[in-house]
Amino acid sequence: MLKPLHDNVILKKEKVEKKTASGIILSGDIKEQPSFASVIAVGDGAKQDGKTIPMTVKIGDRVVFKKYSTTEIKIEEEEYLIIAEKDILAIME
Repeated sequence: MLKPLHDNVILKKEKVEKKTASGIILSGDIKEQPSFASVIAVGDGAKQDGKTIPMTVKIGDRVVFKKYSTTEIKIEEEEYLIIAEKDILAIME
């Protein structure tokens, strides 16, 4: 598994099904998918003035992130995203 360094976070993007209002699932590519993901791993935190700033997100959180701020990586047929914590916009509650 990946262990993120500093204030980086490993995400697993959620798969999105496109449905109509009546519940019919549409096939094909979805061009504009929401940027939702689950947190898989977190780094120790950013360093500032010799001190570690703790991370705000934790493993298991569901988050919204900036669309073009990630690095994609594939390990054993699973796709993961690496992102800096500052590029995570919100935690879903």
